[in-house]
Amino acid sequence: MISTYGHQVIEEDDIEAINKVLRSNWLTTGPVVEEFEKSFAKQVGAEHAIACSSGTAALHLVSMITGSGPGFSSIAPTISFLATANCSRFTGADMLFTDVSSDTGLIQGQDLLDVLEQNDKANIKSLYVVHLNGQTCQIEEIAKIAKENGIYLIEDCCHALGTTYQTANNKISKVGACEFSDFSIFSFHPVKTITTGEGGMITTNNPEYAEKAKSLRNHGMLRNPELFENKVYAYNQKGTVNPWYYEMHDPGFNYRISDINCALGLSQLKKLSRFIETRKSLMQCYDEELSELPSSVKPVARVENCSPALHLYPVLIDFSSLGKDRADVMNDLKHKGIGTQVHYYPIHKQPYYEKLYGNRDLPGAWHYYERVLSLPFHCGMTQEDVKFVVSMVAEALEL
Repeated sequence: MISTYGHQVIEEDDIEAINKVLRSNWLTTGPVVEEFEKSFAKQVGAEHAIACSSGTAALHLVSMITGSGPGFSSIAPTISFLATANCSRFTGADMLFTDVSSDTGLIQGQDLLDVLEQNDKANIKSLYVVHLNGQTCQIEEIAKIAKENGIYLIEDCCHALGTTYQTANNKISKVGACEFSDFSIFSFHPVKTITTGEGGMITTNNPEYAEKAKSLRNHGMLRNPELFENKVYAYNQKGTVNPWYYEMHDPGFNYRISDINCALGLSQLKKLSRFIETRKSLMQCYDEELSELPSSVKPVARVENCSPALHLYPVLIDFSSLGKDRADVMNDLKHKGIGTQVHYYPIHKQPYYEKLYGNRDLPGAWHYYERVLSLPFHCGMTQEDVKFVVSMVAEALEL
């Protein structure tokens, strides 16, 4: 299947895992959610994992935990999905957008420094970095800058489950381990590496953050006696906790995820290594096939010291020099049974943000956007599919 740029792989054992939950006593917020969280934390090497209803919900929860709100600002690269920026707006904080590399779409250390120099650093609460397409940004350099300025660092890893990278001291680190950040965020939308149908995950190595996230995803309810403030109503005359009692110190949301979703997630997580190897094989095949085309068509530049489990396979096409319109090329490919997409239109150019902050010039991001096109890339594809896609791209571009 190559008619879409991304697609889930659902097998019989996935279906049976869901059926098992449907036959059980728990459908939501039960033991399978906790099992999925523990397995996921172990998989990425983090101390804590907190599952929720979507990647957007995960981003919003983290925005609340970091104290984003009116009078504060958050930073994010402009090349990302809308949710990366919108999560801070949900809390009333302002958004500051950084430029990115025109060759990778990734935020760089200098991009962050440029924003810090142009704004009041004292009011900047948090920084969201995006491991776009599955490749890691300059996380160590960026983390150092964030720490020096007292800024929370959140890794948007929604594209990068299974990616590893080599640190400056030659350690191999997994995306999601939060080695240099306060939080990592994942999405399990169907086009991602593994899916829960809809769902998200927060990982962190801070137990207080984890406790707060679990509370905020469930209306802000607290059932831990150590955190109770109203001792009169929390305890009975014998000094034991009333079994019905809970407190809310801050209002939260219903961002819970169901056991049904997490049963699928657990089943998919067991296949992660296979999915990663398939994606790496498809990536290599694409790289080899595209190397035969003119330099006006090339893969997005590879990041050093990174072993990506790509979520997307984007190419950079010089449509202008080829005298081609991108929309025409996409429609041509669609007629040939090949689905493509553009990831992403720069967020700072969205009407909502232009009305708030005016028109900004971020040339690296714009140059990346003008050329990028995501080709079909998912575990339902074969190498023959890849070769067919590349041949049809060449035909559509009249190469």
